[in-house]
Amino acid sequence: MSDSAFSKVLAHQPAAWVNPYKLPVLSVEPLCDLIVPPQSIRDAEERLRRFAPFLEKVFPETVPSHGIIESELREIPAMQTGLKTSGRLFLKMDSHLPIAGSVKARGGIYEVLKHAEDLALSAGILRETDDYAVLTEQKDFFRRYTVQVGSTGNLGMSIGIMSAALGFRVKIHMSADAKQWKKDLLRARGAEVIEYTDDYSRAVAEGRKLSDADPMSYFVDDEKSMDLFLGYAVAAGRLKDQLEAKNLQIDENHPLIVYLPAGVGGAPGGISYGLRQIFGDHVHCFFAEPVECPSLLLGIATRKFGEVRVQDYGLSGKTEADGLACASPSDFVTRIMTPHLSGIFTVDDDSLYHYLRMLYHTEGIEIEPSSCAAFAGPAHLSDSPETIRYCAENGLTENVLKNAVQIVWATGGSMVPPDVRLQYLEAGKK
Repeated sequence: MSDSAFSKVLAHQPAAWVNPYKLPVLSVEPLCDLIVPPQSIRDAEERLRRFAPFLEKVFPETVPSHGIIESELREIPAMQTGLKTSGRLFLKMDSHLPIAGSVKARGGIYEVLKHAEDLALSAGILRETDDYAVLTEQKDFFRRYTVQVGSTGNLGMSIGIMSAALGFRVKIHMSADAKQWKKDLLRARGAEVIEYTDDYSRAVAEGRKLSDADPMSYFVDDEKSMDLFLGYAVAAGRLKDQLEAKNLQIDENHPLIVYLPAGVGGAPGGISYGLRQIFGDHVHCFFAEPVECPSLLLGIATRKFGEVRVQDYGLSGKTEADGLACASPSDFVTRIMTPHLSGIFTVDDDSLYHYLRMLYHTEGIEIEPSSCAAFAGPAHLSDSPETIRYCAENGLTENVLKNAVQIVWATGGSMVPPDVRLQYLEAGKK
């Protein structure tokens, strides 16, 4: 990490960090293929297709997409004008994904479905060639089992909603950062919510311990799960199809630049990994983290990976971006993303609300504060010494950036209650 970027991080100030450990895709593919084989991502996509009839039957909102959980890729030209960024700017609206209303509807729902499939296949009540809609009749079978997870909010919602729909008993271990409306929604869906006064890491540790003590319980481990990672990685192939449908070419002279909010790292890591497998060195993936909780930045920059805790660097870990309030990052994700990640932007809470209001007033789109962290990327790609140097070293000249496709990945927001939306629009005003 450059001295200037590191000093800003320690001073609780917004910073732009460029990853010095990023490598060309071809030089890291052999190692990464051993960890996450490309076939595993294809298997995940096929599994989601097998479950499509079940999802279509249980969740009517998926009928238009025939049981496929996917979000719109929407161009946001008015927002782009306000940010004064190059190329064409799009919003990947995982904030409006069916069922759970966040990016966690990818990895979280996928892992629950995979667990359900494993149990049903082992019990002989399902074959891969069956119409998976038959699982709507197996709630008594799944009620024998419990699914548990530690969460700051959105992962808990995706796990809770899908587990309850299948018939599982559900326990969601939620940190002090979790919003009350998310706890209320989960309880209304039949999940047991266990609250902690400590942070995300404690909720995960306690949830894992309680689940391990119950042979009929399955723990969704956001810090270590390969299945979560694969569920997120499926998004890359679908984004490729959406880009092609819009006649958007991605190559050396038409780069793809993607900005993703990051908490513990699973969702942005899986998506970015998948994008690098498809677009190689023509895609540039940046994460965005709160100034008080840049755990992935510290984990990769110090090479301590999952052993980092932001409080050890004088940072509070407190932020209005509840989904990003993870004091320690995933060891698995920090390690696998070290050669793939372009960099990380850090953003203060006031800026979250500034971008939230800006998006609402320019495009009429409402998302969560956590989602808005990613707008720091296109807003500041061309105005920090670190990113200016990155662009120069990676062929992102002014002329090339004019042809770029830039995507801000919105990670949550559509399930926010109306009264909370109004609070968000008023928050942080000066």
